[in-house]
Amino acid sequence: MSDMFVLAMPWWEFILRAVVVYAVVLGLVRLSGKRALGQITPFDVLLIVLLGNAVQNALLGQDSSLAGGLLLAATLIALNYAVGWLTTRSRRMERLIEGEPVLIAHDGRLLDSVLRRELITRADFDAAMRQQGCRSIAEVELALLETNGHITIVPRAPAA
Repeated sequence: MSDMFVLAMPWWEFILRAVVVYAVVLGLVRLSGKRALGQITPFDVLLIVLLGNAVQNALLGQDSSLAGGLLLAATLIALNYAVGWLTTRSRRMERLIEGEPVLIAHDGRLLDSVLRRELITRADFDAAMRQQGCRSIAEVELALLETNGHITIVPRAPAA
């Protein structure tokens, strides 16, 4: 019971470990693409759970104290808040961390190479079209993969 609040390493090492792990994992998630963030599958849930387990030792080292866990939690929440604050105040940081929308269809033409690069299946695209009232690609003026992983469809204007 007395070891519950005794840290196994200096407090600043917890913060340093949290900053490094947060930055690396943020970079890896960013590199994994927009689809991974917007369309969570059972495989993605498994990846998240395993990723949390994989970085646990990198964060805690040999520490198993309550104080160490709480310090790490506070540090990670503060880092997440700081990144959110930074991206709302700097367009450059927003583009770097969140990316930009990607054109995936234009003037009734689907850009297949972009779909493959962004890991979007044709079934995912067709579902987005149906959800937004388009029955075929010919009805699509513009389709964008948003930074949050959702697909936005802008239908063609009706012929006059």
